[in-house]
Amino acid sequence: MFFQQSVVQATKMLQNLQHILNKGAAFATSKKVDMAVLLNARLAPDQFHLMRQVQIACDTAKLGAARLTNKVDSAPKHADDETSLEQLSQRINDTVAYLASFSEADFANAASQKVSQPRWEGKYLTGDEFLIQHVLPNLYFHISTAYAILRHNGVDVGKKDYLGAMPYKV
Repeated sequence: MFFQQSVVQATKMLQNLQHILNKGAAFATSKKVDMAVLLNARLAPDQFHLMRQVQIACDTAKLGAARLTNKVDSAPKHADDETSLEQLSQRINDTVAYLASFSEADFANAASQKVSQPRWEGKYLTGDEFLIQHVLPNLYFHISTAYAILRHNGVDVGKKDYLGAMPYKV
């Protein structure tokens, strides 16, 4: 379960995010809108802009897997200084490549792992709690918000873009 949700599902969602961003770029080109306008757009004045939503989605995916496997030191470091779609795309690609370095065996002790973060001031969650109550909701929140920002600005994206390809069975 941990590998499927931390690596496989996070990878799929980041790839869907890349697809949504590409549709945003095509929209910007067709409407002669500077892509920077979309990258700096937000839904509310006190909410992060699109670039920050993408950065946090990537951080959530990579650090979620890293913390569950006790490999935080191996996670790629990003300075959060992206200013272009190309740089954001590279960040997504770097994160997906990092997730690909994990195997199911890496998550053998994930359920009982005590997971903390500096801002939690010494508090922790078990691996189960961390994945279900923090990583997945946070990942979906920031990708959904990125989607909503683009949709709000007129980009023709829909639920199928967000969900991506489904593994339908016949």
